[in-house]
Amino acid sequence: MDEVPWHLACVRCAETYSGLDLRYRCDCSGTLDVIHDLSRCELTREILDSRLSSKDPLDRSGVWRFRELILPLADDKLQEIAAARGEGSTNLYDASTIGLEVGVEDLWLKHEGENPTGSFKDRGMTVGITLAKLLEMNAVACASTGNTSASMASYAAISGMDAIIFIPEGKIAFGKLSQALAYGAKTIQIEGDFDDAMALVQEICDSEGIYLLNSINPFRIEGQKAIGFEIMQDLDWQVPDWIALPGGNLGNNTAIAKGLLELHEVGIIDSLPRIAVVQAAGANPLYTAWTKGVDIEPVKADTIATAIKIGNPVSWRKSMRGITALDGVVTEVTDEQILDAKALIDAAGIGAEPASCATVAGIRRLVQEGVIGPQERVVGMLTGNLLKDPDIVVNYHMGELEGIESHRANAPVSAPADIDEIRRIIRQ
Repeated sequence: MDEVPWHLACVRCAETYSGLDLRYRCDCSGTLDVIHDLSRCELTREILDSRLSSKDPLDRSGVWRFRELILPLADDKLQEIAAARGEGSTNLYDASTIGLEVGVEDLWLKHEGENPTGSFKDRGMTVGITLAKLLEMNAVACASTGNTSASMASYAAISGMDAIIFIPEGKIAFGKLSQALAYGAKTIQIEGDFDDAMALVQEICDSEGIYLLNSINPFRIEGQKAIGFEIMQDLDWQVPDWIALPGGNLGNNTAIAKGLLELHEVGIIDSLPRIAVVQAAGANPLYTAWTKGVDIEPVKADTIATAIKIGNPVSWRKSMRGITALDGVVTEVTDEQILDAKALIDAAGIGAEPASCATVAGIRRLVQEGVIGPQERVVGMLTGNLLKDPDIVVNYHMGELEGIESHRANAPVSAPADIDEIRRIIRQ
C-alpha cells in the first residue's frame, strides 16, 4: 500500500508513526493525533461553497465535502472506499427564543441528531469505517453507551463488515440499543460500566485482529472535526464568539478544537471561537481536573444523560490541549438542570436527547456567572436525536423521575369521551 499524506503523532511524547500503522496508542500509552501536511492544502472558501451545489456524493456529505482536511486521498480512491450515508449537512437553528430564556441574544443550535443514525457519531464513523476498508479489515468493534454502537453497526452493515459491540448491562437506552440490534451487530452485554466495557474491547481488538472504533481511534476524531467546519460554513465563515457542547469521552470537543485550529492555519477562517465543555455533575472528571489544574482522576459516573455517562474519558489529554488553545472553559450541570433545558429545547420544536441538552444548561450557567456575555454569538451543539431516549421524555413530563423536579412538565390530560368536557380543557 502506498504511503499516505499524513502521519500519527503521540500527544504525550511526540513520537511519530506511519499514517497507516494499525495502532491506537503510542508505545508510551499516549493517545495519537492524525497530523496532516497543511502546506499541501489548497482549499478555499470558494471551493467549499461550490461543493454545496454539487451532486457528487462526496461533496454532498457534510464530512467528505471537507476531505482535504479529513482523509486526503485521491478522489477516485475515496469514491471507491468511502463509507458514506449522507452524514452531516445538519441544520443550524436560530434559537433566539431559547436564548431569551438562558440570557443570550444570539443563540444558534447545531443539531447533530439529524445525522443518519441520529447522532454526531456518524461523522467520525464514516471516516473510521473508511479507514478500516483501506486497511482491508473484516470486523470492527466498540464499547458504547448507545450512540457509537448504533452508528458503527450501520456503517459496518453498509460496508459488508462484521460489527461487535460491548455495552454496559442494563445501562443503555432502548432507542439506541434497538439500532445496534436492527443493524445486525453482535451485541455483548457485560457486567460493569462503560469503562469496564472499554477496557475489554481494547484487549479483544488487540488479540483478535479486529479494528477498534471508539474515539481513541484518531480517525474518528478526524471525521468529527467536520462539525466545526460546517458550523463555520453555515455562518458564512463568520466566526462565533463561543461553541458550547457536552463532554463525555471528550472526543467531540477534541475534534472541534483540532479542526478549527487547522481551518485557521490554512486561512479559511481569520479568528478562533472560544469553546465551552459541559459535563454532567455526576460524570465530571474533566470539570474537576480543569478547576483544580490536575490530571484526570476517574470517577464512578452517575447521570441520567447516558451518552456522557463516562467516568474515565480516554481523550482527556487531547481535550485539555484543545480547550487551552481556544481559551475555553469547562463547567458542570445537574441532571435536573439538563432535563429542564431539554424541556425548553423540545418545546421549541427542535428536540434532543438528554446529553445534548447539557449544552444549553451549561450556557445558562456560564451566562449567570458572567463568563459568556449576553450580546455574544453562541453556537450550541446538540449531539443526539430526541427519540434516542423516549422513556426519559415521557417520565419527565409525567413527573415520574426519581429525584427530579419537573419544572417544565407537560403531562397528558385525562378526559372522558364528552365533548363539553374536552372543550373546557382546550379553553383553559
